[in-house]
Amino acid sequence: MSQTVDRALSILPLLAEGPADLGQVAERLDVHKSTALRLLRTLHEHGLVYRQSDQRYRLGARLFALAQEAVENLDVREIAHPHLIELNEQIGHTIHLAVYEENEVLYIDKVESRYPVRMYSRIGKPVAITVAAVAKLLLADLSEPERRAVAEKLDYPMYTSRSIPNAAAFLRELAAVREQGWATDLGGHEESINCIGAPIRGADGRVVAAMSVSAPNVVVTAEELLTLLPQVRRTADAISREYSGHTPA
Repeated sequence: MSQTVDRALSILPLLAEGPADLGQVAERLDVHKSTALRLLRTLHEHGLVYRQSDQRYRLGARLFALAQEAVENLDVREIAHPHLIELNEQIGHTIHLAVYEENEVLYIDKVESRYPVRMYSRIGKPVAITVAAVAKLLLADLSEPERRAVAEKLDYPMYTSRSIPNAAAFLRELAAVREQGWATDLGGHEESINCIGAPIRGADGRVVAAMSVSAPNVVVTAEELLTLLPQVRRTADAISREYSGHTPA
């Protein structure tokens, strides 16, 4: 990277801390004021910085517009898919990616198991929201009032004896998921199917998607599936890093 471009880009994180005058910018960059002024003028011409009436500079509206446009154009499925394929090659089980949209949790990607026993699930199909690991992860990230409002509106079908029976139990489960940072569905939807999941986070730390690994008991026990949780979480973190540009906390 050229020295001029490097210096210009170094101004942006400085101004992210708050408005700064010409002297402060020059001091931070360790350059003469004339050099700092030239860089600031260039950034100002492109709308990336703005000069206030007190002669201090702050980040410009164009920068925020570009950031918002970039976020809106990010496709979490496109970013996640190679990671899901890689994990599937390592462990062989079915992998799902899901998002929360319009009060439903939907599968947006699926990588099939390499084992003969397959799961019946389809991209675009809503999940069983009160039991699925991906649903728990996505809803756990909502604020407490939002979680409560959602929980109180849901029905709680008893798919199996391990299904969550009511709103109070569901809220307790969401609180636990929020605290631990991962989720399970151990026979809650189908007695013979177990699932573990981890969240994918955006630049603001919020959960934008969730991924899960599912397998039938005839292939792997629940206890054996849980031993894969570190791999699942590492994959989710790798997707989060690529999607957000940050390392997850």
